[in-house]
Amino acid sequence: MKVLVIGGGGREHAMAWKLAASARVQCVYVAPGNAGTALDRRLVNLPITDLVALRDWALAEQIALTVVGPEAPLAAGVVDDFRAHGLRIFGPTRAAAQLESSKAFSKAFMQRHGIPTAAHQTFSDPALAHAYVEAQGAPIVVKADGLAAGKGVVVAMTLAEAHEAIDFMLLDNRLGVVHNAQGARVVIEEFLQGEEASFMVVCRDQQAVALATSQDHKRLLDGDQGPNTGGMGAYSPAPVVTPQVHARAMREVIMPTLRGMAADGIPYTGFLYAGLMVSPNGHIKTLEFNCRMGDPETQPILLRLKSDLLELLWAATDPQTSLANIELQWDRRSALGVVLAAHGYPLSPRSGDAIRGLPEPGGLDAEAMVFHAGTRLEGDKPVTQGGRVLCVTALGDPLRQARQRAYDIAEGIQFDGMQMRTDIGHRAL
Repeated sequence: MKVLVIGGGGREHAMAWKLAASARVQCVYVAPGNAGTALDRRLVNLPITDLVALRDWALAEQIALTVVGPEAPLAAGVVDDFRAHGLRIFGPTRAAAQLESSKAFSKAFMQRHGIPTAAHQTFSDPALAHAYVEAQGAPIVVKADGLAAGKGVVVAMTLAEAHEAIDFMLLDNRLGVVHNAQGARVVIEEFLQGEEASFMVVCRDQQAVALATSQDHKRLLDGDQGPNTGGMGAYSPAPVVTPQVHARAMREVIMPTLRGMAADGIPYTGFLYAGLMVSPNGHIKTLEFNCRMGDPETQPILLRLKSDLLELLWAATDPQTSLANIELQWDRRSALGVVLAAHGYPLSPRSGDAIRGLPEPGGLDAEAMVFHAGTRLEGDKPVTQGGRVLCVTALGDPLRQARQRAYDIAEGIQFDGMQMRTDIGHRAL
């Protein structure tokens, strides 16, 4: 069968790479893709970004399954449109994707359905937001109510940082937030103590299959310093998600969310990502929902997945198949991914820098992979084209070995202004 992956980042490269390994897949198209998907002979880049044109192409080509990678097409209603034309597509509808596209919707939903989360208030008036921050004090968290490519959250350790974040989000939109119909809004919430973990499931209506746990590193610099980013590296599994925490996440967050969406008349199908804060005593609170797999968590997770991704997503789009009967097989080893980011990331990433030292396509074994994100081809040479450029990912046992392998490969890659943390995985070592 022919499969389409929508998107062009590292998550989509990893998805397309894994889908192409299925015996049932004839070809994987990636729209628009990147240099890494262009260089893989099993994948075909499709330079279409208009969603209506993409739907018409999928109909003409008789695409068997479409998988949506990033959040923007989901928020734009690509799933609704494809389904309305009889196309099989995996992802939430536009209404269901509000769990990610609107922080205000998400927080109100969690409050209404008793899902544990931080105390919060929502503001559109900058003066009221500034006054609230002054009254609450720091540290405090400021979130943009809209899509911001993973950069719409500021964990402000000082009042000055909180005030600056409010102005960025409500006045000059320096973070490039795609505002919702209500205009510019911020959600300001309490700062939670603990350790963050990424908890992802594949779900349809009120059934869910948990993926391997993971943990990412949001801050730009070593020691979790510097500005928040979309993620500078990740590893799987996450030791903080013990069997008890796993059971609690399913019982207190995932299943109540799926039941709540169904009760609200917005049944949910797709990847569901719950960003969790795990307290020292093992209690959890939900930091946020994403309606797709995380990036860069996808890369180590899919490197560990031994089951057929196509079979999993096919089952999740088949109402006659129970997800309860699916048991995924995982490599017992750990996987770790290191992000190589462009000069100026996250606020003003530079494009067009030549990338040197990449392994030849197929030059690594099945235990390591360089996933492309912000890259494009100039002629036959890859250059930077975005903030997070590559994610070098490797398997190893223990995690320290995976980390060493990933860094050994990463250190052979160069481009001008390259940024790379040297301590990915430190919390699990």
